[in-house]
Amino acid sequence: MARITASVYTSHVPAIGAAMDLGKTQEDYWKPLFAGYDFSKQWMKDNKPDVIFLVYNDHATAFSLDLIPTFAIGTAAQYQPADEGWGPRPVPVVRGHPELASHIAQSVIQQDFDLTIVNKMDVDHGLTVPLSLMCGEQHPQTGAWPCPVIPFAVNVVQYPVPSGRRCFQLGQAIRRAVESFDEDLNVHIWGTGGMSHQLQGARAGLINREWDNAWLDQLINDPAACSEVPHIDYVREAGSEGIELVMWLIARGAMADVAGGPAPKVAHRFYHVPASNTAVGHLILEN
Repeated sequence: MARITASVYTSHVPAIGAAMDLGKTQEDYWKPLFAGYDFSKQWMKDNKPDVIFLVYNDHATAFSLDLIPTFAIGTAAQYQPADEGWGPRPVPVVRGHPELASHIAQSVIQQDFDLTIVNKMDVDHGLTVPLSLMCGEQHPQTGAWPCPVIPFAVNVVQYPVPSGRRCFQLGQAIRRAVESFDEDLNVHIWGTGGMSHQLQGARAGLINREWDNAWLDQLINDPAACSEVPHIDYVREAGSEGIELVMWLIARGAMADVAGGPAPKVAHRFYHVPASNTAVGHLILEN
C-alpha cells in the first residue's frame, strides 16, 4: 500500500521565489535564509518521494472572489506556473498524479469532507516556492521537479476559513486515503504558508518570534492541542496572514503518531526573520 513517510512544513513567501529567480540568494540579506534549506535539499535527495501531496493557498490566481472553495484537490496530469502579474516564475511545469489524487478525493469525500475537484488550474508561488526551496533551482525547459505533485488548495484568504481542528481532522482522513491506495508509493505531505506576518493595516510588518516558536513546539509535541488554537489567537498573535498556519495542521494530522503510532523524528527545524515582511518557519518530520 501507499504510505506517508514524512511531512514537510515551510513558508512560501513570494519574495523568496523572486530572490531565487533573480540570482540574489547569496546576497547578505538572503544568504542566511537559504542556508537554512541546505540540509533540506540534501534530505530530499536522500529521501526522494514518489509523490508530494502539497497543501498551500491560492493567492487569487486559480480562484477569485467569484469562486472560493474551502478545500480543493488538483486531479490533473500537469499544472502550469501561474502568471501572478509579472509573468510566470521560470520553473518547470508541475506534474500531477491523477490516479492517487482521484483516489484521495473519493476516499476523503466518503469520509464526509467536501472537496472541490479541480481538473485544470495554474499554480502560484504558494506551491512553487516550497518546491524551489526543497528541491533547488530548476530550469523551466531542461529541469524537472523530482516527482509528481498533488496540489491541495485551502482557503485562508477570505473569511470564513476552516478551523485548525477541521484541518487536523482532514489530515487524518488524507492519511487513511493514502494508505488505502493499492500501489507501493512513498508519499510526502507538505504544509505551507505562514508564519507570523501581516501585510496591511496598522500592524503591517508584525512579526512574533516567541509565539511562532512556541506554536512550532506545540505542533511537534502536542498537535491535538495545537489544532484547538482559535482563529482569533492567530490573528492577534501572528497577524492577519498568520492564519495560514492552519494548513500545517493538515500535514501534521497525517502523521503516524496521531493514529497511535510512534512520535515522529524531527529531522530538521529552522526559523528566520526577516524574509520580506514574513517570519519563515521550516520543519521536517519523519514517520
